[in-house]
Amino acid sequence: MATLDRLYELYNVISDAKEDAGKHEKEFSEILTGVKGGAGERRLSSQFIAKFFKYFPNQQETALNALFDLCEDDDVSIRKQAIKDLPSLCRGRLELVPKVSDILAQLLQMEDPGELSAVQSSLVALLKTDSKGTLTGLFYQIQNSEDELVRERCARFLHGKVKTLGSDIFTPEIETLIVTESKKIIQSETTEEEFVLMMGILRELKSLQNSKGYLQMVELVAEQINLEKPLDITELENVHRFVSCMKTALPYFSPNVRSTLFLEYMWREIVPSIPAIEVAAGKDHPNVVLDLLKILAELVVNMGALDDVSAKVTLIYQRLLEVMPVPPEGDAATEALEGGVSLEFSRCECLLFTFHKLAKQVPEFLTEDEGKLKDFRTRLQYFARVCQAYQKRLREAIANKKGEELKTEENKIKLIALTTTANINSLIKDLFHQPPSYKALITLSWKPVKSLHVRSSSGAVNGAQKRHAPITFDGSNPNPKHAKGDRQIYAPPRDKYSARAGQYFGGSRGSRSRGRGFGSRGGFRSRGGYRGSGRGRF
Repeated sequence: MATLDRLYELYNVISDAKEDAGKHEKEFSEILTGVKGGAGERRLSSQFIAKFFKYFPNQQETALNALFDLCEDDDVSIRKQAIKDLPSLCRGRLELVPKVSDILAQLLQMEDPGELSAVQSSLVALLKTDSKGTLTGLFYQIQNSEDELVRERCARFLHGKVKTLGSDIFTPEIETLIVTESKKIIQSETTEEEFVLMMGILRELKSLQNSKGYLQMVELVAEQINLEKPLDITELENVHRFVSCMKTALPYFSPNVRSTLFLEYMWREIVPSIPAIEVAAGKDHPNVVLDLLKILAELVVNMGALDDVSAKVTLIYQRLLEVMPVPPEGDAATEALEGGVSLEFSRCECLLFTFHKLAKQVPEFLTEDEGKLKDFRTRLQYFARVCQAYQKRLREAIANKKGEELKTEENKIKLIALTTTANINSLIKDLFHQPPSYKALITLSWKPVKSLHVRSSSGAVNGAQKRHAPITFDGSNPNPKHAKGDRQIYAPPRDKYSARAGQYFGGSRGSRSRGRGFGSRGGFRSRGGYRGSGRGRF
């Protein structure tokens, strides 16, 4: 076993030989024995093996295994040294890249931040040496590792580097490889988190950032959901997985990539079952229905021709009436309003927007039944006046706040609430036309906006519209002086505005999804929790 002094002697012999270094295989073999010595010997052996590796092809496997052993050393500093030295073995020996990449991919399970950073740096060095070979090792682990943490970190590493390393590394040929391998993973059994991660990798590829690429992304989601198969809502996890899948698909719908098939699926499997889903969700998952309604509202923006639109309008109208109550009468109305009215503003925005989009195709739905229209407008008027009272309270809460003050979570929610109520009022105003109109254009409150200002020159506050005079049943606006007095009895609603409304849905339920998925190819998979190095020999 070589000592420190002996290692330096061996180094000098091989180094001084220059072009004839390969003739000193005996000396190199002795350097390899240093990996069994003390801490100093092991660290020095790692450096010398990396430096002279290329001269001794006959010792290749022994030298590789020696460095692999050092990557699992008890001393963290030695592990870092060996990890740092591994990429240098591949210079001029590209056939070794997949093997070294595979080992480094397994080492991504390390918990020490410094050590994990060293592994990532070495993988980046390999990507710059041979991106195809490096990806071979990474994808092998994503597809085959029994360690969930390894699979996840490999995917996260790849996602981050696709974003930052650019087209010099990720050429069109390499992007094609990533697409092919990612589809293999997505189309097999996969966990919910892995599915989202792989879709995130594909999203960053330049070759897919066009209508044709978006269509591919949407088709992958459709396969994962399996739009031909009924959704078993008795298991709430199935609903959560559906939400997660749809979250990945929504950014890709456009006039060129229609959402029609997904809408048909939701009307068949989700919309009729909302009350049952609500019961199944209970208090543990209070926002799952709101998540679904937001998906529905976003899908109708880019829908194509739907089957039996009249039946769909009828169903969404029923759901809408559930959140738009008939106003109470007499003393009960006064007592209720003075005590604070509790209404589902976030759900109402989703449902009213969806109804507005669909009813435009069936304008006779409201006009053919005078009693229905009268009842609906009574509900709309009540809801609109409560919205206006709520807006007043919200404006007072953020008055004189600017800059950093408006960036607190509480104030962000208030700004979104202002947009929600302004959207509802805009849609209601449209429906109060004679006959009802469907011309209002709004941006859904949870969608990003360019900027939010405390007050614009037109008097709008924080991106919301000006206050409207109360909407009356006959569609006219009363005298503003009387309107102010009328509004005083309307106390603002309490507790029913979703604090999560601006965050949208999915992705943070506290644990990874488990269980079988809902695809013809097996859907999301449940995988074991084995944790270990899993290092194999090649």
